[in-house]
Amino acid sequence: MAAKLSGSGGGRYETEQNSEINVTPFVDVMLVLLIIFMVAAPLASVTVQVALPPAVAEPSANPPKPVYISIQSNGSIYVGDFATDLAGLGDDLRSNIGQRNPERERIFIRADRDTMYGDFMGVMNMLQDNGFYSVALIGEEDN
Repeated sequence: MAAKLSGSGGGRYETEQNSEINVTPFVDVMLVLLIIFMVAAPLASVTVQVALPPAVAEPSANPPKPVYISIQSNGSIYVGDFATDLAGLGDDLRSNIGQRNPERERIFIRADRDTMYGDFMGVMNMLQDNGFYSVALIGEEDN
């Protein structure tokens, strides 16, 4: 007894190509996702009702022009583009900001990487002595 594994005379081992897409697994997945979102959506909503008051603050028209202090490596200090010294720094800042409150005014400091720490701290101390408490340090972006 021998089994016929190949050869002519029969279509028993021939395969046809199936070009139809079976969408049943796709529909099953979509139905599961629909059920998950239907269950999760009520959990994400806020159930505590709060009557919020209307906002009464007027939006600010234009933000104030920022004030920059630059410290070079040799210790020279600039307010904006104008040179100043440590003793006159407070007066120059007050003339630069005008009528705005110095305690709420943000001062941006740019210092050279080779600036002596003592020069930088002298500027910081002078800012605090003159009522400028909001200070931001500017650095170069590392690309």
